[in-house]
Formats: sequence, structure tokens, C-alpha cells
Amino acid sequence: MNVSLSEIVNAITSGFAQFSFGDAVDIILLAYLIYKLIIWTKETRAYQVLKGFALLFLVYFVVQVLEMNTISFLMGSIMQSGIIVVVILFQPEIRRAFEHIGRGTLFERGILNGLEQESSDDVREIQKAVLNMARRHVGALLVIEQNVALGDISSTGTRIDGRISSALIENIFEPNTPLHDGAMIIRGDMILAAGCFLPLSDDTDISRELGTRHRAALGISTVSDSVTIVVSEETGVISSAKDGKLVRYMDAKALKDLLDSIFVKQPGGKMFTRFFTRRSKNGK
Repeated sequence: MNVSLSEIVNAITSGFAQFSFGDAVDIILLAYLIYKLIIWTKETRAYQVLKGFALLFLVYFVVQVLEMNTISFLMGSIMQSGIIVVVILFQPEIRRAFEHIGRGTLFERGILNGLEQESSDDVREIQKAVLNMARRHVGALLVIEQNVALGDISSTGTRIDGRISSALIENIFEPNTPLHDGAMIIRGDMILAAGCFLPLSDDTDISRELGTRHRAALGISTVSDSVTIVVSEETGVISSAKDGKLVRYMDAKALKDLLDSIFVKQPGGKMFTRFFTRRSKNGK
């Protein structure tokens, strides 16, 4: 079908002629709500699901334009049940949203700022703290955030927002202190929170000698791309978890190599490949 330029101009002019003040307010409010939704979920794992939904809507729009009727029908059927899917997937976030609405604090989140990291200092401080705690058999659970934000996990603990230091890490995990039993969340060069609750792994193949800390480390590693360092309270053994795999009996050099691969950002992720493909989840 041939459409002349004048017909296109006339259609656009006609559209603007019917555009009212109410339409402008409607568009602005919708854009604002979408923006706030993105900011609100930015620090949570729900952000990844939200991006998936956005991609799904984009594909649906493309198949509609290309008149791919079969795929369009199938995707239309999925879209019709989208509200139910959203409620199921975002149930924890929806509950927290209503809590924020009740307190009048729904839109008080700020945008994350980029942080300049002194990588070698961070590696040295974390390594020093972990080795000291292992030597003294002090149990510890350090979750280092990667691309998937853990804001929903950090909200279960106590906000710290402190610069990484061995003294602060060891103080938090000191026995008989309020936060020593939970997990510490590290974001960039900051200790984001401590005393946090992690999802436990329900894998029945995990060795029985592993305790709650190790199960929690495996649990968070299966729902995010975080790297978790565990110090056993009973044995002082240092372990690390990523992608549902546990590496045990790490020495000082192995620990430093792992931390370097996170904070120094070595190309290709070779350190992760070497660490997390050589042993199974039960550490054997």
C-alpha cells in the first residue's frame, strides 16, 4: 500500500489536533511511574525479571507489526495472564511496596552512584579479616555482590554503609555480638549491610558435614551471580560459593586470587573458571 507524504503529515497533524491537556498529564504520569518502578527495583533481583518482561513486550510488538499471526496469538495469550504472573513473581516486592505506601516512603530511593574502588586495598582488607577469623575459628559469611543487585537481601539485615576494612569485618562477626550470625553484603568498596538472612539451598546432595552457613552460601549463589566467602566456626576452613558450586579448603593464595578476580576485574573471568569448575558442591 502506497502512502504519500502528505497523507502522513495530515495524519500527524490530525493526531496533534486531538491531543488534549489530559493526554499530556496521562503520558507524564505513566512515564514517571515507569521511571520510579525501574529505580525501585534497581537494587533487587526483581530488576532482572522486569527486563525480561520488557523484552517480551518488545518481541510482541515486533510480531504484531510483522503480522506473524501464530506467534502473535500465542504471545497475546501469555500477555492476558501477565497480571497473575507478575503478582506471583513479584510477591515480596509488592508486599514491601504496600508497606512503603503505608509509611509514605515508596519513592524515597535514590539512584545508585558509581563508586571509584581502591581494588588492592579492598582485597587486602578482606583477605586479612578472613584469614584472621579462620585462625580464630570465628564463623563468617561474606556475600560480594556482582551484576545482580541484592538490595532485597540487604533489607533483611542492618544497614552499615561502611568502607571495607578488616577491623570492621572482624568486629561484625565477633561472637556474641548482635550481627555475627547473619550474612554481610558487600557492594563495590562498601559494606552495605550485615546480619542479613539468605535463602538456604535445598539440594539433598550437599555433604552433611556442611552447616547452615554453607547452605546459605549455596542458596544465594543459585539465585544471583554473587560470590560468597564462608569461614567455618567449627573447623576454621575457608570456602567460597558461586553458581551453586562450593570450593572448600582455600588457603591464603587461593583466597587472594579469588578476591583479585572480583575487585581487580581481570579480563575473561579466568579466575572464576579455574575456581568453580574444579570441585563439586560437596567439596570433593
